[in-house]
Amino acid sequence: MAGVEEVRAGIALANQKMQEAIAALQQGNLALEEAQAALVSATQGSTQEEMQHAHGMLAEVMQTINGVQGTLSATINSTEGYAGRL
Repeated sequence: MAGVEEVRAGIALANQKMQEAIAALQQGNLALEEAQAALVSATQGSTQEEMQHAHGMLAEVMQTINGVQGTLSATINSTEGYAGRL
């Protein structure tokens, strides 16, 4: 079994990678907000069901990304707590 310092180092690396993933998800969400604005502008006034569906799916994707970011943050908090108790 790995020593305490090795475990802490592994957790620190995992947390760093999760922080990088959170940053990438934030960038992705910004791009999706821009896509959403462009889609709204391009389809303003459209009553086509497929466009309404597209808007809804895009909003759902953005909400899912926010949920993933929250889950990653909670995971980081858990692993930091564990490392602190070692």
